[in-house]
Amino acid sequence: MTPQEKTEALRNNAADYLLRNGIILTEAEKQRIEIADFGLGMFETFGLRLFVYVNTERVCAKELILLPNQTCPEHRHPAFGGAQGKEETFRCRAGRVYLYVPGEPTENPACAPPEEHRKYFTARREIILNPGGQYTLYPDTPHWFCAGNEGALVTEFSTKNADENDIFTDPRVVRV
Repeated sequence: MTPQEKTEALRNNAADYLLRNGIILTEAEKQRIEIADFGLGMFETFGLRLFVYVNTERVCAKELILLPNQTCPEHRHPAFGGAQGKEETFRCRAGRVYLYVPGEPTENPACAPPEEHRKYFTARREIILNPGGQYTLYPDTPHWFCAGNEGALVTEFSTKNADENDIFTDPRVVRV
């Protein structure tokens, strides 16, 4: 399978997953589903598919689609351009998502990055989001998240989004 075919298959799979969960996209919107592999070349482990509904100077809304046990690497949303960093609320729509934030470390967390990547995951307090559960992250808060065994669908509501300004704990991560 060529890289283009793989990207198209991942987009189609994400669109089908959204549809199964009551979210209908137009054909043009389906082509805007982003495939983020964070430059690590390990999409099934560290990756994310996302669809942005709107991203204005004030607000952003998007869907985050994760494969089973897939992780979004630790990052934070710092201040930029004279504005505070992004404030975001995650609302789980399907599956289960494990969100990790600063605080008292959770004993026996559900997710653990591969050993060679663990030094880049410092947030250790586990927040479990099942369908209907939500959690708000404030600007510049280090966080990472991973899906449960069945994958996950998370709706994100936030202030202005500028992914290019995100700071990842792992310096090898590339996000454009």
